[in-house]
Amino acid sequence: MKLMDAAELVKQPPDVTENPYRKSGKEASMGKPIPAPEEESACQFFFDLNEKQGRKRSSTGRDSKSSPHPKQPRKPPQPPGPCWFCLASPEVEKHLVVNIGTHCYLALAKGGLSDDHVLILPIGHYQSVVELSAEVVEEVEKYKVTLRRFFKSRGKRCVLFERNYKSHHLQLQVIPVPLSRCTTDDIKDAFVTQAEQQQIELLEIPEHSDIKQIAQPGAAYFYVELDTGEKLFHRIKKNFPLQFGREVLASEAILNIPDKSDWRQCQVSKEEEEMLARRFRKDFEPFDFTLDD
Repeated sequence: MKLMDAAELVKQPPDVTENPYRKSGKEASMGKPIPAPEEESACQFFFDLNEKQGRKRSSTGRDSKSSPHPKQPRKPPQPPGPCWFCLASPEVEKHLVVNIGTHCYLALAKGGLSDDHVLILPIGHYQSVVELSAEVVEEVEKYKVTLRRFFKSRGKRCVLFERNYKSHHLQLQVIPVPLSRCTTDDIKDAFVTQAEQQQIELLEIPEHSDIKQIAQPGAAYFYVELDTGEKLFHRIKKNFPLQFGREVLASEAILNIPDKSDWRQCQVSKEEEEMLARRFRKDFEPFDFTLDD
């Protein structure tokens, strides 16, 4: 380049066209100055680079600073129709509710396998664990840990399962099993054995894995979680026995109450349900993390 003539250096290559965004020669001849390239506005289609950095645009396309209303917390998703488990729904049997958190609540299971069989349910309308938002997942995990501590103090271990099949609202079943009845391995073997007998492929997944890594939103599945954190998972492709989780836990190998495998055969009066709920609330109170908030 040192050896090249100055005119050669600034010479434009062949077939170069004029910049269409520069002012035309006609405008220039009228005495209007043509801005130098470095003085041209740095405006792009999506963002104005001349704007002060760090300001976000809202989903409506408006500058967030100009909005007179502060951003409101996102409301939980609402059901498309009546739901038995959305806490704000008139269909909920509120006398069964035993604890309410920020994003989830606990309720006694209707027709439970035992008097302290509970459900962890999201307050908003979510169909499965896979669809939960991060803050709801966090509180679900908090309830799991707390219930394990609670049942351990009462000489029990708990088994959790979810059936995302022919259900519209997430119900995470939590069933306590007396330590004297069987070991965790016995429970695991019972699930695997009965799955094989019914030609259900129940796969063991890594202890600290997330169901979201395995199942996509909308996919049907069944999974069971043991007190050790071990998980067994089945992807439902066609049909699945609705009472499978209960049948295994009610079997002779575990709780030995085979006549309670169907919840409809275990219903009690509303008065008795209210009594059981009051008793659970009282027993659970020393472990209630919602009182710390």
